[in-house]
Amino acid sequence: MTFNSLNLTDPVLRSLKEEGYTNPTPIQSQAIPVALKGTDLLACAQTGTGKTAAFAVPILEILSKNQSRDRNRNIRSLIVTPTRELAIQIDESFQNYGRYTGLKTAVIFGGVNQKSQVKKLKQGVDILTATPGRLLDLMNQGFISLSNIEIFVLDEADRMLDMGFINDIKKLLAVLPKKRQNLFFSATMPNEIIKLSNSILHNPTKIEVTPESPTVDAIQQGLYFVDKGNKKNLLIDVLQDDEIKSALVFTRTKHG
Repeated sequence: MTFNSLNLTDPVLRSLKEEGYTNPTPIQSQAIPVALKGTDLLACAQTGTGKTAAFAVPILEILSKNQSRDRNRNIRSLIVTPTRELAIQIDESFQNYGRYTGLKTAVIFGGVNQKSQVKKLKQGVDILTATPGRLLDLMNQGFISLSNIEIFVLDEADRMLDMGFINDIKKLLAVLPKKRQNLFFSATMPNEIIKLSNSILHNPTKIEVTPESPTVDAIQQGLYFVDKGNKKNLLIDVLQDDEIKSALVFTRTKHG
């Protein structure tokens, strides 16, 4: 299968070609045709499988076929994701894939001054990518209305749950239009996520690209049991392995 066989219009195909996209990944080949039909989607796919394009491409395709040229255009698609980094990456993907569609995108997230984000919103936005906290904040201030949302995407749902955003998501669901398309993506499907998906989705098509797994197969894992006082010495010893060309070390606290 190629992207040419997915019945996409020229503006989207042209952008994908410039990005070097020829053959869709498994999640893309399964999810894009479903989303183009307007069907709700429940997808289990890990990060790195190409899932951003799996929802971005059909959203761009659907919205570009019926778009407003009004400067004060309404937000028609909302993508909610748990972190600033993911939000920025998703918005960049929409810009890259949709550069010839005429659709306008914006991204909002906390931890920075809201002034530039509000300015972008006032200029008119078709597709908004957001983290839950800043989204609710700007909604409460009256800068964002979700009354015209046609397509809602909940990305990294399991991480959203782990990070304590479940109540924020419920607040968003309460104000979204009842009639809308929902695209739900999660790397794992624990019971809490299944329960959440049931409250959002209507007769969804279910896709599972890879077996449910907490890690990527390419990662080799190991576990060392050591008392606290020797952790640093053990880490130094491990990192002296000549096979390790670069390393990323996570620690629990700033002091640590």
